[in-house]
Amino acid sequence: MMTTNTHHNIINIRLIMTLGVLMMAVIICSFLSTDLKSTTSAAASHKDSVKPHTPLKHVRSTQKPKPIAAKQHNDPSHPQRTTAAPDVHIPTLEDGLAPVVTSLPTKQPVVFLTIDDGAHKTPDELQTMNDNHLVASIFLARLFIADNPLFFADFTKYGSLIENHSLNHYIRPAEIESYELQKQEICGMADYEQQTYGRRPIFFRPPGGAYSVAMQRAAADCGMKAIVTWIAKANGGSMQYQIGDHLRPGDIVLMHFRPEFQQDMRAFLDAMNSQNLHTELLENWMPPAK
Repeated sequence: MMTTNTHHNIINIRLIMTLGVLMMAVIICSFLSTDLKSTTSAAASHKDSVKPHTPLKHVRSTQKPKPIAAKQHNDPSHPQRTTAAPDVHIPTLEDGLAPVVTSLPTKQPVVFLTIDDGAHKTPDELQTMNDNHLVASIFLARLFIADNPLFFADFTKYGSLIENHSLNHYIRPAEIESYELQKQEICGMADYEQQTYGRRPIFFRPPGGAYSVAMQRAAADCGMKAIVTWIAKANGGSMQYQIGDHLRPGDIVLMHFRPEFQQDMRAFLDAMNSQNLHTELLENWMPPAK
């Protein structure tokens, strides 16, 4: 039979074991709690250091190309004048025919910019020319400018000149061959420009570039000193050459007042600057008055 002392001893042992188990459980729980807090804190810290992924956006530029800026701006009170002494001159009339000029065989580092039609009219066209210290012979047709002819008057304030591109821009062969029609077109536009801009043009640019003896005679009879074509062209944002692959001194360059004016001007400026050339007015290379 178990004695009383023995029974108490067994109870004490069970209590001690129970307390021991409880203490171990507390220790384990405390350890797990600390580890969990540490892990949660580390995870939160990692989350804060990573920003959400931002998808790349493909943006198509809508800005117009900016031509190369000039070192100085034109002053409308002091229009740009010829800076190179002409070493050649535009041919004179012969047998009652206006000469056809495509380029001038000069050794001076100059090119002659000409801009045609006048259909597209935005203030940035004039600003671009001013910013780049450019002058041009501007060949206008009444067909394209009748809605706002005075838009081009501002170009003359900065040294450019208005020239003749006909009334109606006829380009069909039969029209080109007709003396009477050409005289009507050329003289009519010369009268219109003199009345509108206060200066009578001296050059005629044939629409499309084609010309005839009848046109040469009509141009001369209307007071034109020359029919001006071209040997290089800024078109569609690139340069096109009839001879070679770059601009040469004395080249006459064709552009148009079109929506792609800025792209064409960029192409022209790059081509001109790469050859260390500058623009001058073709009008200043006429023979000296006798």
